[in-house]
Amino acid sequence: MPRSLHGGRHELGQNFLIHRPTLHRITELVRSTSGPILELGAGDGALTRPLSTLRRPLTAIDIDEHRVERLRGRLPHVRVERADALQHPLDAPVIVGNIPYHLTTPVLRRLLAAPGWQHAVLLTQWEVARKRVGVGGGTMMTAQSAPWFEFELCGRVSAEYFRPRPSVDGGLLSITRRGSPLVAYAQRRAYEHFVRGVFTGRGAGLTSVVARTARLGMPAAKRALGEAGIDPRSLPRDVTARQWADLWGRLR
Repeated sequence: MPRSLHGGRHELGQNFLIHRPTLHRITELVRSTSGPILELGAGDGALTRPLSTLRRPLTAIDIDEHRVERLRGRLPHVRVERADALQHPLDAPVIVGNIPYHLTTPVLRRLLAAPGWQHAVLLTQWEVARKRVGVGGGTMMTAQSAPWFEFELCGRVSAEYFRPRPSVDGGLLSITRRGSPLVAYAQRRAYEHFVRGVFTGRGAGLTSVVARTARLGMPAAKRALGEAGIDPRSLPRDVTARQWADLWGRLR
């Protein structure tokens, strides 16, 4: 296939999923959702084809103009567009895709900031998927977004199931927008700033970091942590989504 104007396979981070059971698994996860679907990074259409059998409006995008033209010819009933996942509107209720590993973090950040969509099923690096659901401890990104989204790890995908084979395994990550947010959307920017302050702040223990970040005295910070059910000996990565939200509500 001719080289894309945007670069070759290495520049585009293209590792194509060829494992039929995993393609079926992704399709079944999407089947459990409702509404139009947007597929990011359609490539040669290995996932686009089974998604099209769901008989729902489907838009598939890819940055490689040659693959877009081929896929349009193969799947004329699917809307296929040449577009960048970092720029195309994420305006469908369901977002799905095999995300190039080098774009995982910017795609996730953009997705979690975008309004409107309800469900996302993403194939990412295994470690990224584990971190998003808090295996081994939560990350700042997850803590900042968890009041509005639920994360579920849906399986590990061997590197052997891709062509060319990447250096690490993949992970299936499902993200669902909460029907009832744990924190009001109007408070999101302030809440994210608070979480960042706790994760990056200095102090002798969680109580002093919370006190400094929230500009409270140590007794008030200690009381808020206790009422939220948070052990002051914990690290920020140990705090659950509901504990973060409860702590935030008490501090406000």
